[in-house]
Amino acid sequence: MALAAASDSRPLHARQCWVFDLDGTLTVAVHDFGEMRTLLGVPPQMDIIEYVTQQPGARGDELRRRLDELEHKYVSLARIAPGAAHLLEQLHRQNRRIGLLTRNTREVALLVLARLGLADYFPADSIVDRWSAEPKPHPGGLLKLLEHWQAVGDNAVMVGDYLHDLLCGRAAGALTILVDPQRAFLWPEHADLCVGSLEEILAIVPPFEQV
Repeated sequence: MALAAASDSRPLHARQCWVFDLDGTLTVAVHDFGEMRTLLGVPPQMDIIEYVTQQPGARGDELRRRLDELEHKYVSLARIAPGAAHLLEQLHRQNRRIGLLTRNTREVALLVLARLGLADYFPADSIVDRWSAEPKPHPGGLLKLLEHWQAVGDNAVMVGDYLHDLLCGRAAGALTILVDPQRAFLWPEHADLCVGSLEEILAIVPPFEQV
């Protein structure tokens, strides 16, 4: 676990705005994106959401419906990631801003958060889904949250498990944290901090009594 270049600005423990990805970050990763591509007819290596939204007319409508169905199937499989509840509780007690930036729909995100017992940490106006702003890796969703909080990227942290999360965070000026339980850390050049679990972040964020 090591901090990189962005730690030269405002340090991690001092940042007040924390934004989390959902699948594979707050949850244990279960999505089979290869299977989803096959079922939706998405070409290999092409972004699923980008492909679906590019399809015109009735085909686009049908693919969006089928994508929603597939994502709802995964709700019942959602399991909370180690350290997620403890970290969110610590941030909440410190009165930090907590947001969710997901490429899922808001409906699916709310169902997953409820299943995990995390819904109370995320106010409705602090959840940005793929229809609320241009999806990650575009920084629009993160910038939308920061504008709502009247904050800037130098006071923000973006936590995720995939390259999209890191690119989004960097583009918005936030410090980026890559979570990878396998510790392969495939995109270290885009991450300011690499951790194997959210539990490791607890060692950096001071206990709430100290804030």
